[in-house]
Amino acid sequence: MAEAGGIGCGCRGVSGGNNLFHPGGFSAKSCFLEEQRTRRNRNFFFRNVSYVPSFKRGRLITKRSSVPGNSRIFSMDAREKSRSFVLVSSKHKKVPVYVMMPIDTFGIDASGSPIIKRLKALTVSLKALKLAGVHGVAVEVWWGIVERLRPLEFNWSLYEELFRLVSEAGLKLHVSLCFHSNIHLFGGKGGISLPLWIREIGDVNKDIYYRDKNGFSNNDYLTLGVDQLPLFGGRTAVQCYEDFMLSFSTKFEPYFGNLIEEIGVGLGPSGELRYPAHPSGDGRWKFPGIGEFQCHDKYMMEDLMTVASQEGKPQWGSRDPPNAGCYNSFPFGVPFFEEGHDSFLSDYGRFFLEWYSGKLICHADAILAKAADVLRRRQEEEKSSVMLVAKIGGIYWWYKTSSHPAELTAGYYNTALRDGYDPVASVLSRHGAALHIPCLDMADCETPEKYLCSPEGLLRQIHDVSKKRTIQVTGRNTSERFDQMGLRQIRENCVQPNGETVRSFTFFRLNEKIFRVENWNNFVPFIRQMSADV
Repeated sequence: MAEAGGIGCGCRGVSGGNNLFHPGGFSAKSCFLEEQRTRRNRNFFFRNVSYVPSFKRGRLITKRSSVPGNSRIFSMDAREKSRSFVLVSSKHKKVPVYVMMPIDTFGIDASGSPIIKRLKALTVSLKALKLAGVHGVAVEVWWGIVERLRPLEFNWSLYEELFRLVSEAGLKLHVSLCFHSNIHLFGGKGGISLPLWIREIGDVNKDIYYRDKNGFSNNDYLTLGVDQLPLFGGRTAVQCYEDFMLSFSTKFEPYFGNLIEEIGVGLGPSGELRYPAHPSGDGRWKFPGIGEFQCHDKYMMEDLMTVASQEGKPQWGSRDPPNAGCYNSFPFGVPFFEEGHDSFLSDYGRFFLEWYSGKLICHADAILAKAADVLRRRQEEEKSSVMLVAKIGGIYWWYKTSSHPAELTAGYYNTALRDGYDPVASVLSRHGAALHIPCLDMADCETPEKYLCSPEGLLRQIHDVSKKRTIQVTGRNTSERFDQMGLRQIRENCVQPNGETVRSFTFFRLNEKIFRVENWNNFVPFIRQMSADV
């Protein structure tokens, strides 16, 4: 749904229309080439086989791993396990609930300065949430607010004020560091953009943003093609993100482990590790379209051409799959997503999807490495614990097909023959990060059967890879649910029959509807149930 900040859908109970470069010197290109070399001349397609990244001497290397329940974790040797400083048992006695702050918490006044809107009403709301038993609130910390005007000029005053209010209300904080924009949720008439100095660069060079095959750009997030290019006043995109995280850590380290318990790091559109393959905000995409590949900015295309040429297949580097349909196509009759000669099963299909998804994995590795290093230094000094969190998208439509086309366009190389979430979980495991997933309010029976949806299947798969990789799971609802059935489904998805629970749950989101009598009378018992011993 739109307010959730992720991808919207048209399901029952859901509002329609409405997530690399290592300091050691490896790039997505080198990641991909190494992966190609290790796999050449092999049979790629075995059920229950995944490709598990491990990391040696600053390069990403892939290994083949079977996925039986008793399999060992290839990428977590003793040294790597020692780095996972936030991992604890998933058998918790209760599920802490955070409530996401209103989508319009922040605004821009007539002078162009960021402000906190409706401050008095917000203060009263925070106190009411505390009385209801809510554990904390989730706050989006926007790059476009803090470093708004000029590079390396950080203004944290708005967040100092907001965090003080949260602390005085007796609530805890989940902080999401947002390197994206949400103006598409407001139809271009409001919201928070990327920093103004980034937009000025983008006015001159539109290739710093993602582009689709028709040349339309998405200015909600920088393309990962610029991760290691010094296009931003001499800094790369990853360096910009790192400087922001360092400034945040320096400013708010006294709150770590007491007020601030979780820190989410934005990795893409809506903060999720994914490509903007389903842009609902501008009308190009509507549920349940398969979406389009997003790699037509010049930097991504140059990388694709280089990798293809080095593989001896320069003809593979000129564009994305030409037979992959369009945003609102269904998979049936679209050659790339069927099982023909030029499909996702072909040599070219495997090549492209490994490159496309591999770029995303390396992007996550670069940013999470920076974030983990920042937190580790602070926590070693202060002896405090903060959980690092990374979000992924919940692409559940067409999940029951063999090709999973909507996931492929979003960057998850997940098919009936390949586990696309295992490489994601492996990177998070390496950096001690928890995996944040949407769809915790959803059941298969509430989705349109004809679109072969399965949010429950997606959640099961993610839970399985999270257990395999020994990482925590947190999550949120995708749609706004105050009805008893929806809240019951959230609890069932948060608490497993064996007593295992998600590490925390974020309710999307705070607004005036939550305080309506009929909704409040359902919400408060839900909070009490989540806070009770399992």
